[in-house]
Amino acid sequence: MVEGSMTQGAGQEPVVRTATLRDFRVPPYAQTPVPPQPPGAAPHPSMPPRAPAPPAPVPHTSVEPHAPAPPRLPHPGNVAVGDELPEGYTPTERDLPVINRGDTVQVQAVPEPRPTTGEGLGPLFVVGDVHGYLDELLAALGAQGLIDADGSWAAGNARLWFLGDFTDRGPDGIGVIDLVMRLSAEAAAAGGYCKALMGNHELLLIGAKRFADTPVNSGAGTATFQAAWLLNGGQKSDMDRLQDVHLQWMSRLDAVVEEDGHLLMHSDTTAYLDYGSTIEDVNDTVHAILTRSDADECWDLFRKLTKRFAFRDEGGAEAVRELMATYGGQRVVHGHSPIPYLLGEVGTEDGEDGSGPVVNGPHVYADGLAIAMDGGVTMAGKLLVVQLPLHG
Repeated sequence: MVEGSMTQGAGQEPVVRTATLRDFRVPPYAQTPVPPQPPGAAPHPSMPPRAPAPPAPVPHTSVEPHAPAPPRLPHPGNVAVGDELPEGYTPTERDLPVINRGDTVQVQAVPEPRPTTGEGLGPLFVVGDVHGYLDELLAALGAQGLIDADGSWAAGNARLWFLGDFTDRGPDGIGVIDLVMRLSAEAAAAGGYCKALMGNHELLLIGAKRFADTPVNSGAGTATFQAAWLLNGGQKSDMDRLQDVHLQWMSRLDAVVEEDGHLLMHSDTTAYLDYGSTIEDVNDTVHAILTRSDADECWDLFRKLTKRFAFRDEGGAEAVRELMATYGGQRVVHGHSPIPYLLGEVGTEDGEDGSGPVVNGPHVYADGLAIAMDGGVTMAGKLLVVQLPLHG
């Protein structure tokens, strides 16, 4: 999710003023490159042992008290120009407007039994925003039995969809991409699949690599992909390790898919409607834009897919229905906007004061038609890996 480049409304444009690299204070820990993990390499050394499956959780409708969390490093998205934020820049911290309409619920689903024999499609899982938190991703996938203790695919014919935003803010975005690419090959060999959607941070990283400090017309003055990437948690170690194979993989990701009646997309916005009247049209248009590699056109795509909150406020259910009437599905499943904001409660981003809400599962809202999957891992929340459909 891109917090730094958004404004307070769902339909407004991000505002980022022109800056150069020397204007930014990059966290010291982000300056140390991490050795790349090529596909097929040994698993990440910090991969925790696979633990026994926990008892089935009880569905709930309340936000539980936050248990004390270990201190985190300063949030890498809090990089500012000089001593003040650019005009119009709205970081997603406590000042982000939130609304608690009282008609929303978090759901912890009890996984359905996974078929172990026979042919056909296996169970469907989705993963929320990862943002470079590789260790948390490995733990969450292991807890669902999707990978084994060595970090290899262990789910047979299961289907796994990542909803985008693999990099930025967290320490190892390239490691996350390498893992997803490797699991895609291993899942296909086992009769299942592991696929991914394009998030706005993929667009941001592609733009920062391709266009760097090339000025683009942001609609509110001059901006650059490089400045926007840094403002939104761009990590020097990720850029140092970014290879052509990563760029090619990201550029080919689809923007929207439909699986088992679930319309999967990264951002909670209706801006996808600007790019086609069918899922195939949207994906073809997005791929064509990235192939043309026009800085202004790519910026406009990034800007539109950075919009959020289209399903949250009054008229949100109607916005979901409009998308489903066009593209199909009975529910929209998205990432991008952290559940703590959609719940109307915002804690600190470093997790030190223990005041933030505990995110125990996806957030179902908009008359039950929308499911939010960004558990807020960047703000002491939770990286969600969930089996669909949800019950409870």
